[in-house]
Amino acid sequence: DQNEKAYQKQDAIFIARKRAMGNQQRQKPMRFVKSVGLGIKTPAAAIEASFVDKKCPFTGNVSIRGRILKGLVISTKMKRTIIVRRDYLHYITKYRRFEKRHTNIAVHCSPAFPVKDGD
Repeated sequence: DQNEKAYQKQDAIFIARKRAMGNQQRQKPMRFVKSVGLGIKTPAAAIEASFVDKKCPFTGNVSIRGRILKGLVISTKMKRTIIVRRDYLHYITKYRRFEKRHTNIAVHCSPAFPVKDGD
């Protein structure tokens, strides 16, 4: 997956490891994968794929913190970034009613998730 200008490697993996001469079996490629907790399972795509994403919570150096938000995917035109629409209700005290509002949020999307518009 070397299609970027910079050499793509995971920070937690040492590439120039010495290999034993007598042990010539095909070893699986080294890959750093972690469990993020919070009841979220690590996707199989993150374990088996060969992508390098330093902002991926499963294979990179970023932690999940704060609230976990839900929304509707509006756009996937950017590379590894999606636009998510969040609908919410805003209370108007004068009329004692709610009004519908929305906000669009730009969100980093790991290559481990196959997202498309409308998800």
